[in-house]
Amino acid sequence: MAETKISEYVTLVSNDGYEFKILRSAACVAGTIRKAMDPASGFKEAIESRMTFENLNGLVLEQVCLYLYYHQKHAEARDVPDPDVPQELLLELLMAAEYLQV
Repeated sequence: MAETKISEYVTLVSNDGYEFKILRSAACVAGTIRKAMDPASGFKEAIESRMTFENLNGLVLEQVCLYLYYHQKHAEARDVPDPDVPQELLLELLMAAEYLQV
C-alpha cells in the first residue's frame, strides 16, 4: 500500500465559500482540526487536506486563522498581549473557539 504524502498546508473553507490555505501546524492548534486532519483517522479531511465549516462564515473563519497563527507564533512566549479582535465578532468567535477546541 502506497503511503500518502501529508501536505504542509491545509485549506479551511467557510460556509459562504471563502477558502483559507494555512500551515497544517497552525491549523492543528485547534483540537477539532487536529483530529480531523490526523492521517490515522482516515477522515476525508485528512486525505484531501481540506475542511469545510458549515457553521462558520468567512469573516469569522478569517479571524480564527489569524488567531491560529498568533497562537503558534507566541506559544512559548510570556506576557503576550491579547490579539486585536473586532468587537462585533466576539460572540461568534467565542462559539467558534468552543467548537474548534482552541
